[in-house]
Amino acid sequence: MYAVRTTGGFPKQTVLVSGGGIAGPVLAHWLRRHGFAPTVAERAPGRRPGGQAVDVRGVALDVVERMGLLEEARSVRTRMRGMSVLGPDGREVHRTTEATFSSGRLDSGDVELLREDLVRLVHERTRTEVEYVFGDGVTRLDEDGTGVRVGFEHGPSRTFDLVVGADGLHSAVRRLAFGPEERFAHHLGSYLSVFSADNFLGLDDWQMWLQDGESGFGIMPLRDNTELRIAFGFVSAPLGRELADGDGLRRIVADRLASMRWEGSRLARAARTAPDFYCDAMAQIRDRWSRGRVALLGDAGYCPSPLSGQGTSLALAGAYVLADCLARAGGDHHTAYAAYERRMRPFVTPNQALATENPGGPASEESVAHAKNALALDG
Repeated sequence: MYAVRTTGGFPKQTVLVSGGGIAGPVLAHWLRRHGFAPTVAERAPGRRPGGQAVDVRGVALDVVERMGLLEEARSVRTRMRGMSVLGPDGREVHRTTEATFSSGRLDSGDVELLREDLVRLVHERTRTEVEYVFGDGVTRLDEDGTGVRVGFEHGPSRTFDLVVGADGLHSAVRRLAFGPEERFAHHLGSYLSVFSADNFLGLDDWQMWLQDGESGFGIMPLRDNTELRIAFGFVSAPLGRELADGDGLRRIVADRLASMRWEGSRLARAARTAPDFYCDAMAQIRDRWSRGRVALLGDAGYCPSPLSGQGTSLALAGAYVLADCLARAGGDHHTAYAAYERRMRPFVTPNQALATENPGGPASEESVAHAKNALALDG
């Protein structure tokens, strides 16, 4: 069993959590359990759809179980039978029914599910206990000895005791409180695009992976094999700002797909028309995670990149630990933030290392097994 610590003895502290994906709502859940008053602000008008399949592994499974969501997560997990590895011309060079590149061993107790499904489960669990503000983002942070005055893009300014940035790789909270992204982002030499298409390949619970020069993709069928989720990666130095907007990246991805020898034209067409198109640099965030009353969580503070396969697990575990540290410290954010970093650093470091252990391929099973369990939740 685990203990839920309450903040009895002082008034409820208000906490603004910027980011309504996975890390932010999970943090809000645990803050609420510990007696805090969290508000989640999300720039999008609602839950963000799309995204790749994500893995919940090791200690992150314990967090999901403690939220009472493990069985629901398992009920919507992906159901792959195996995968094929193709050569550039589309000919199969390897197949296995034991593992996939996206999830690891198929007989593992870890859970792979769509990011949008996990976001939905977490939001449904928290929506009645947490204040959500959709369609608004943080634009200003003014801290004094009593709190943080937060300016919003649309709504009126509000004052909170604490602020947590759980707003992803390009965190606005990190930029406002710590400085430009360039100080903290470490480019890993590639970009990843994820988008959906009809199942024009007729895949049946079977993944396909292909590498062609400096580009490659993985394709998995979802939603009872009616849909494909395509993850396309390509080697590239950081792109200039004039190319790194949504339309510029979509054109780059479509052009690179069109040049591929197997199914390039159909994949390019899907990229051009997908309503959930996503593309971003593979990068890691490395620096401190707190300043004054502001702390960073998940990708905003220690993004490992999708190459690690551990971003979601870091977000889940980090949310639990940060809330626990704040409760143990009785709301003293200086003590809590120091404890949060002390407990999480030994977990973050090996998980970030997974992204660079084997360039162009997955990390070893031994490294993943160590990294995913390198944390005692109640430490």
